[in-house]
Amino acid sequence: MRWPFAAAKPLGQRGELLARKLLRRAGLKILARNYRCPAGEIDLIALDRSTRKTLGSETIVFVEVKTRSSPGRSRPEAAVDAHKRRQIRSVADYYLRNHPTEGYRTRFDVVAVVLPDDAKPEITHTPNAF
Repeated sequence: MRWPFAAAKPLGQRGELLARKLLRRAGLKILARNYRCPAGEIDLIALDRSTRKTLGSETIVFVEVKTRSSPGRSRPEAAVDAHKRRQIRSVADYYLRNHPTEGYRTRFDVVAVVLPDDAKPEITHTPNAF
């Protein structure tokens, strides 16, 4: 049996939709999707209000989503290599300089999504991935 929305959208879009749903269920507010700037692109930017209690301030979360149709030899999150992490940090720096973000903490998360044709999706959220 195929997963109900398996062919509805391109693979990456389906993975990002699942990632957004997961993050919202975890209490994060999505601030931006596919944020682009001169430094590059990040899939999602979210606000984690829950950190106000434990850390004293809310946290802006930069989220990279990696989606694969099968786990293959390595997990999707392995694609967030040193080069990609540098690019994400550059995008985050640009965002933080150009938006009212003083007083917020920052965090970098990765959401890995595996969407096999004949099974339920596997979604792994790694907060503070790097």
